[in-house]
Amino acid sequence: MWRDPGAPTDSVYQVRPECTDVPKTRFRIKAGKTLSARKWHAAFTSKGYLDIRKTLSRIYRGGIHPSIRGEVWEYLLGCYDPKSTFEEREHIRQRRRAQYAVLKEECRTMFPMIGSGSFITAPVITENGDPILDPITLQEAQAAKELSSGGQQNGNPGCEMVKEHDKRIIQWKLSLHQIGLDVVRTDRTLVFYEKQENLAKLWNILSVYAWFDKDVNYCQGMSDLCSPMIILLDDEADAFWCFERLMRRLRGNFRCTERSVGVEAQLSNLASVTQVIDPKLHHHLETLGGGDYLFAIRMLMVLFRREFSFGDSLYLWEMMWALEYDPGLFLMYEDPDLAAEKSEGSKGRAKSTRQCGKFERENLKNGGKGAEAPLPISVFLVASVLKDKSTKLLTEAKGLDDVVKILNDITGNLDAKKACTGAMKLHKKYLKKAANANR
Repeated sequence: MWRDPGAPTDSVYQVRPECTDVPKTRFRIKAGKTLSARKWHAAFTSKGYLDIRKTLSRIYRGGIHPSIRGEVWEYLLGCYDPKSTFEEREHIRQRRRAQYAVLKEECRTMFPMIGSGSFITAPVITENGDPILDPITLQEAQAAKELSSGGQQNGNPGCEMVKEHDKRIIQWKLSLHQIGLDVVRTDRTLVFYEKQENLAKLWNILSVYAWFDKDVNYCQGMSDLCSPMIILLDDEADAFWCFERLMRRLRGNFRCTERSVGVEAQLSNLASVTQVIDPKLHHHLETLGGGDYLFAIRMLMVLFRREFSFGDSLYLWEMMWALEYDPGLFLMYEDPDLAAEKSEGSKGRAKSTRQCGKFERENLKNGGKGAEAPLPISVFLVASVLKDKSTKLLTEAKGLDDVVKILNDITGNLDAKKACTGAMKLHKKYLKKAANANR
């Protein structure tokens, strides 16, 4: 039977011609399967209410058309409530844009290069708060300050070259050059980032977020998560809030203490899942000294950004979010106290699952969200990859270097849809075995 192979999408996220070793995108736009602009706009009522159930189903079947990907992501990540009207969402959008402008201005007063169209890659401060007089950074900062003050010079250098005593400001300024270094390395194969203004936009958002989230600040890997938002959403404020919502899900992975790194909890979960679904593989990995599963840290931290082409990683993400979708997401992020109050008031009543993603429905069916939060689908995606490579790992891996090499070989060779299907199967299997073990 003949099947429509679909339209390729490599031309949407153009790769620089000299980058010849970039994986080809497998994602195809398929009529009748991919969520098109026409289907998307038809999913809204005249007032603006969104039929999220049909939308989720369409996304899982064939992904989202690149032309509407950014605005659909805003719903998947909980920026907007599907039960809101066009007017209510526009009010929220304008309020958030104003809030971002205030945050950005606060950062610019501390470091004038924020919002200037430039960024730094050299340190500007020591851990003791003493300024570092890097001549190039000073020159760029002076230009940025003159630009923001209408060309008027006040005799001060571009950044106030005095000792900083506020510990939070010191920590923030210490992160700015690291953000810059990561920005120039992020998705450098894409034509989009040949433009200085796009690099600066990514640096702005990450710098403002580092100030906004005082517990996390900035950690390497966050630029990989933020980059797609810059590309998909034209307005910098909209991209910031979309990234902020994504970080609500993932910030636990980036929170560090003197004793541990946040992602260790997810690695521990991955070990538990693998031990249940493939005990032989888990034992082999432990024997090799990989029982901490640190070899999988990159996949969990940046959600497979390095294992897939750029386009395929976006396809994977939107399928994951569609599967995990919880209709209470917007309220939980926007007003957590009210969300908790509603949840408390509905105890004893079965939660409607009609507007939930398939993965979320399985969690609710198996006891709902108890004291322990359910594991994210990303853990089962990694477990699915390990399960798929189980035979190879068991026969060829004689040390951790071999494990890393085998997993590195999957880059560009994974199918996003198959990976999600495999994760769903493992999730069901895990829940079933865990339930039997608790009887």
